[in-house]
Amino acid sequence: MNSSSRIFYDRLADCLESKRKLLRFILILFVFTSYIRGDSIKKAIPILCYHRFGTEVSDATTVQTSVFEKHLAWLQTNGYTVISLERAIKYLQEEIQSIPNKSVVITVDDGHKSVYTVMAPLVKKYGIPVTLFIYPSAISNAKYAMTWEQLWELEATMLFRVESHTYWHPHFKEEKKKLSADEYARFVNKQLMVSKQILEKKMGHEIKYLAWPFGIYDDELQTKAAQAGYGAALSIDGRHATSKDSLMAIPRYMIVSKHNIKVFEKMINEDKNGK
Repeated sequence: MNSSSRIFYDRLADCLESKRKLLRFILILFVFTSYIRGDSIKKAIPILCYHRFGTEVSDATTVQTSVFEKHLAWLQTNGYTVISLERAIKYLQEEIQSIPNKSVVITVDDGHKSVYTVMAPLVKKYGIPVTLFIYPSAISNAKYAMTWEQLWELEATMLFRVESHTYWHPHFKEEKKKLSADEYARFVNKQLMVSKQILEKKMGHEIKYLAWPFGIYDDELQTKAAQAGYGAALSIDGRHATSKDSLMAIPRYMIVSKHNIKVFEKMINEDKNGK
C-alpha cells in the first residue's frame, strides 16, 4: 500500500470513529433527556374502589379483612407504591411528569363505619394514602355510616382524605326518568353542589373530586360536575386510568367479595403499560 492509500484509509477510519462517537453521544443525550423529562410513555394507573370491610362477607361489596390485608401485602411485596389520588390526577393532567413505576391508588366509597373500625388499622400499619368518597346525608345519621368525628380523626392521621360522592347517592338514570328536564337539572345541581358545600364546611378543606354513584355518568353530568367546581370525577369502568381518559370519568376497579388474591393480581397487572 502506497503512502497516498494509507493516508486515505487512515482518514476514513478517523471519520468512521468520529461518527460512532457522535451516535454514541446522541444516544446518551436522548436517554438523559428522557430521564429528566420524566416518563417518555405515560404510565397507566390502577385505581381501586372498595366499599366496606368485615371478618365475614355480608354482601357483595364487603371485602374480608384478611383478604384486604393480602391485597396490601401483595402490593408491598411486588414493589407497588400506593400514591394519593391527588398525585395520580396531577400526573394524568401532566402537572407532574413522574410517579413511581408501579403506582396504584386506593379509594373507598360511601363512608361505611367499617372503614373506621376495620380498614383504618391496616391503612396505618402499611402507611398508605386513601381517598374516601362520602355522601354527607348519611354521616352521623345512618346506622351503617361513620360520624363526622370519625372522619375528622381519620383525616388527622394524614393518610385519609375526604372527597364527594354526591349528597345522598342517587341513581341518576332513574331520577331522570321521573323528573322533568328542569326538575332534573335542579336535582343534579343539588346533589353535586350541596355535597361539596357541606363537606367543605365540615372537613375544613376544598373538595376537589367526585365519585359517580353507581358509576353512572354521561356528558351532561360531566359538564355539571365541572361547573360545580370539581376538578375530576371517577367512575367504576374497570380499567387502568390513563391521560386519554376524560377527567370527569376517570376509571376505577370496583373491588368486591369475590376478588381473591389471584383475581386481584390479574387486575393490577391487566393494563400496566397503558395499552
